[in-house]
Amino acid sequence: MSSPLSSRKTAAALRTSARVSAELLLVLVAAAVALWVLGRMWSVVWPLIVGLFLTTLTWPLARFLRRHGWWPALAASVVTVFALLVGAGIVALIAVPVADQSGELADRVVAGIDKLREWAAGPPLNIGDDQITGALDSATDRLQDSVGSVVTTAVTGVSTVVNGVVTAVLALFLMFFFLKDGPRFLPWLTRQLPGRFATDIPEVASRSWATLGAFVRSQAFVGLLDAVFIGLGLWILGVPLVLPLAVLTFVCAFVPIVGALFAGFVAVVIALVSNGLMDALLVLAIIIVVQQLEGNVFQPMIQSRGLGLHAAVVLLAVTLGGSLAGVVGSLLAVPVAAVLAVIWNYLREQLVEDPREPEPEELPEGSPAPS
Repeated sequence: MSSPLSSRKTAAALRTSARVSAELLLVLVAAAVALWVLGRMWSVVWPLIVGLFLTTLTWPLARFLRRHGWWPALAASVVTVFALLVGAGIVALIAVPVADQSGELADRVVAGIDKLREWAAGPPLNIGDDQITGALDSATDRLQDSVGSVVTTAVTGVSTVVNGVVTAVLALFLMFFFLKDGPRFLPWLTRQLPGRFATDIPEVASRSWATLGAFVRSQAFVGLLDAVFIGLGLWILGVPLVLPLAVLTFVCAFVPIVGALFAGFVAVVIALVSNGLMDALLVLAIIIVVQQLEGNVFQPMIQSRGLGLHAAVVLLAVTLGGSLAGVVGSLLAVPVAAVLAVIWNYLREQLVEDPREPEPEELPEGSPAPS
């Protein structure tokens, strides 16, 4: 016969569950309010984020100039002008052709999906379920509507040209001020905060900045290598739309795991439609080889950032970011998750209990005290 439940322990467990649930509910409400405020301020927050990303890419050059005796304002001005010239060159040489070919890219991807659906409908698969067909039709329509905007958004950084110009101008100004006054920010922040906040918040900000900078720079370099090698393979095989596919590969490198799968899928589908099955298989082989080189050679050599994020966490973060904010959410998901991991690790360091020091052993009378 089983023992009866203790009413005292049951009541205590219910009270604890209710308290924890109420506290969790308050945290979720606070997070929802913070996201709502962030959405209302997005026109200011987005240029700030772009400016931070640009600063992480250009800070090594500015730091090099400052260490060699350049004034902070002069170093920041030179680096900003250099970044502006590089950006203008990219727009002139890459963005315009990519934007012109983005519609053709979308049409070819849709044609490739239709071809795959026709192949799946025949032997040996004989897939003819109405729900699957409807899902494929819906995915095809959605892809046709969004691929062009994905490429354009990846190139301009925003969903519209007007917002892109405004964001670029604000981001450049913010980058200049970050490069010029960035090293003075943490000391200033320390003087403004009271008590323990003067230590905790600057420390978390410093760790987050180091993590964000290492992530952005390493992903940019690895994405550039992927785009060069895969684009070279596509050019050798005579696959059309090499430049848009290379740009898509570079941008998708900032969305770990999911981005590589998406860019590879698009390249294989276009090769299948344009050049046939054999070239599509060769493109798939090239992508697999490059991804293996990236995962086993490039990243261990370049990426010392140590985000400490499990692959499952990355997948969930990218999925959640994409569902909340589309392409922009997918691009920001992993950096945000990495910063949250930094904050969580710092909180754990502060909340962990100090190990108790061992009690000194009793010494007999007349024994010398330990030094």
